[in-house]
This record gives sequence, C-alpha cells and structure tokens, in this order.
Amino acid sequence: MKKTSTRLADGRELIYYDLRDDRVRDAVDRRPLDPTVTTSEVRHDVLLGDAVAVASHRQGRTYHPPADECPLCPSEGDRLSEIPDSSYDVVVFENRFPSLAGDSGRCEVVCFTSDHTASFAGLSEEQARLVLDAWTDRTSELSHLPSVEQVFCFENRGAEIGVTLQHPHGQIYAYPFTTPRTALMLRQVAAHKEATGGENLFDAVLERELAGERVVLEGEHWAAFVPYAAHWPYEVHLYPKRRVPDLLALDEAARTEFPKVYLELLRRFDRIFGEGEPPTPYIAAWHQAPFGALEEFDGVVREDFACHLELFTIRRTSGKLKYLAGSESGMSVFINDVPPERAAQRLREVASS
Repeated sequence: MKKTSTRLADGRELIYYDLRDDRVRDAVDRRPLDPTVTTSEVRHDVLLGDAVAVASHRQGRTYHPPADECPLCPSEGDRLSEIPDSSYDVVVFENRFPSLAGDSGRCEVVCFTSDHTASFAGLSEEQARLVLDAWTDRTSELSHLPSVEQVFCFENRGAEIGVTLQHPHGQIYAYPFTTPRTALMLRQVAAHKEATGGENLFDAVLERELAGERVVLEGEHWAAFVPYAAHWPYEVHLYPKRRVPDLLALDEAARTEFPKVYLELLRRFDRIFGEGEPPTPYIAAWHQAPFGALEEFDGVVREDFACHLELFTIRRTSGKLKYLAGSESGMSVFINDVPPERAAQRLREVASS
C-alpha cells in the first residue's frame, strides 16, 4: 500500500491509498473553495449521561446529486469533484460538512472505489484488503489527535438508511468521548469479569455462539453469527477469533482472510430477500476500544474489549422496513420481527455456490 497525503483547495486533508507503489498523486484541487466553517458542538445530556452533536452547518450539505455531478467520483476535465485526480483506488478526506470538528473531534469520508456504480460487495479481495488497511491507518492516525477518544469506521448503504450520495463510500468519526454504546459494553464486561473471577465476556459470547445454531459462516480466523438478542431483523456480528481491542492489533493472518469472509457476508445480505429485489440497505459498524482512560469501568483494560463488526439491515421482509417506533425510539426497547435463529438459517441458505 502506498499512502499520499495532500490538501484540498479549502485546506482539508485528502489521502490516497494505492495498490501500486509507483503511483504519483500530484493533481491539484482547482475549485475556488472558501475555507470551511463549521459550528459543531458537543452537548452532554445530564439526565441520560450521553452526548449530542449539534452541527447546524450540515443543513447545506450535498443532497442526492445526479450521477454526473457526484462529488466522490474522480475529477475529469472541467467537472471538478472532492477528488482532484482522474482516478483512485481508495481515498480518504476530511468531510466538508462534518458532524464533529476541531475540539469536538473529526469526520472523514472513505471512498472504496472510483467506480460510481459499484458496491462494497462487488469489490475484489485485493481492493477490500486495501480498504481494511485504510481503516487501520486512519484509526492509528486519528487516535493520536488530542481531542480524540474513540474511532468509529462505518458504512451506510442505501437510500432507506438515509444515504445522500450513492457512490460507494463509508465514513470515520473520531469522537472526543467514549460513545454510549461502547460504554454499555464496557460496563457489562466489567460486571462479568467481577462476577466470574476474571472471565472475559466477549470470549464467553463468542464461544457460546460458535457452539450454537446461529453461526452464519466461519473461517480459520473469523466467525460471523446472528446474536442471541439481535435488535434488527437481519443482524450479523463478525469477530476475529483471537480477541484484539482494535483494528491495529489484527495479525496478518486475520487481515488476509478478512476480505474473503466479509465480501461473502455482504453478498449474502444482497440475496436475503430473493432475486429481483433491490440491493439490501445496511449499516456496517466497526466497534473498537476507546483510546482514553477507562477508570470508570472497574477493572477493565483496553485489551478486555473485542474489536468486531456489526452488520444489519432495516428491511424486515420484501418491500417492508423496520421502523423505530414508540418502544424503540421512546424507551430503547427493541422488538424484533424475525427470530435470530431463522435469520441465521436464511443467511446460510443464500451462501454462494
């Protein structure tokens, strides 16, 4: 992998990740852009103990542009985009309309391919490995920013999810705090560790799932399963079999196997609802240990956390979506219409031939 960092016309950083070491990236951003102005602010909810990012400048962000005006495609002739060069393998750049900025963190966009009509599931294993390497590199770089406590790599896919740019891409949020969902996990890990005299909760969950009926697919270094208490109609958790706190700690064997396992998982998601159905909308979310102090979680260290990916869709059946209504939105109590065992069975049924 070759990494080349440059600057866009308004001062934002852009990084090319190339498969070939001889690629030269010297294209200049020719757009007449003013410096970016953000109003991002993190406010803490004293009743719930969580945080809300207030970012009014995002009201003006790009919204469903036509394909020939996509800001994530390479620049070509007089059509100038966020990527100055005429081609790229993988590129990462600071979001022009970030939810988090400055002392409130940082937001980046990750373009998986220059092909506007592609999807992550359609990438080659070599290209998917390059994306993994980019996620890992950005996790490392962002973790050293003084305002950053946790790094979150994710992909939103599909208009039903709320995606406003159809080009295959994901995002990275670098939070100035430990996210509420991660804090919940860490509290459970701490309680289990104390109750069992030191057993790791993530290890116990993985062992239980691998011995059960909800396994979707399994490799030498990775395992994917539908969790016992899945929140979403089709939800799969992908774990490295050797517990590591973050992407940085994955060994070469796990990195090598990841593209094959993950691409197969995504392709199965697109076959859940049968032939002729539109691509399955989903969210793919990497959970990594925070880089900040963990004193509030009694007896827990970073190495107790298990880096893993959670993949889920809001489509519950053909032509029908799972909406977060009163119980989910008002009380955070999910109601799942699809039994996890049935979801796992369906994901096994649609395996590639």
